[in-house]
Amino acid sequence: MVIDFTATWCGPCKYMNPVIQEFAAQYTNVEFIKIDVDELMGVAKEFRVQAMPTCILMKKGKVVDKVVGAKKEELQKLIEKHLN
Repeated sequence: MVIDFTATWCGPCKYMNPVIQEFAAQYTNVEFIKIDVDELMGVAKEFRVQAMPTCILMKKGKVVDKVVGAKKEELQKLIEKHLN
């Protein structure tokens, strides 16, 4: 699962939006969830999100990796790393 922590006012988040959609289409066995930090501050706080965009990768209910910033290649590498 990839949780995309985002905000409507965040420029880099807008850049990553089509990237996340592309990855969701490409990796159909991975669940992608978008969380607006302004709407769900408690969830963002729980995951210790301090900058946007932040993508948290989870597997079997545990956080396995994290990407902070608009880093398409890094996110893709980590998704592929945790697929198996």
